Amino acid sequence: MTKIRKIFTFLLRLLALASTLSATIVMVTSHDSTNVLNFTFKAKYSNSPAFMYFVIVEAIVSGYNLMILFLALKGSLWRMVIILDVVVALLLTSSMSAALAIAQVGKKGNTHAGWLPICGQVHKFCNHVTGALVAGIIAAALYFLLILYTLYTVLNPLFVVKP
Repeated sequence: MTKIRKIFTFLLRLLALASTLSATIVMVTSHDSTNVLNFTFKAKYSNSPAFMYFVIVEAIVSGYNLMILFLALKGSLWRMVIILDVVVALLLTSSMSAALAIAQVGKKGNTHAGWLPICGQVHKFCNHVTGALVAGIIAAALYFLLILYTLYTVLNPLFVVKP
């Protein structure tokens, strides 16, 4: 039974790695430009601190996940990994929140502040950002599933009633 648990955990981590890595690559390659009143407007992820935070967190989580995949987990080290997984899930959630807020403003604008939507002018940029955010949401969901599964496997022996 423990071999099945290890394989399932490995697959969840591998999927989370693929998701965070693709979110990082797609967001970093998001750029587009348009002309507005003879001015060239360039849209790229590095123009927004929220998008930069998203890229940094996704890259850190990718590196962490890659490291954990090839690490032999034993005893006390496993407890540290569980704690780090919770921290990573919280970082993913906070970066997703920040990036989604900016993406919403870019797509819909904000009439109260007088901010116009930009997605009508820079379609390629907005499509890349949307793809990166979808991959980021998948990564966060996989991490929460990984945490729930890990907690279940760790706490399961505590709930077994012995006759």
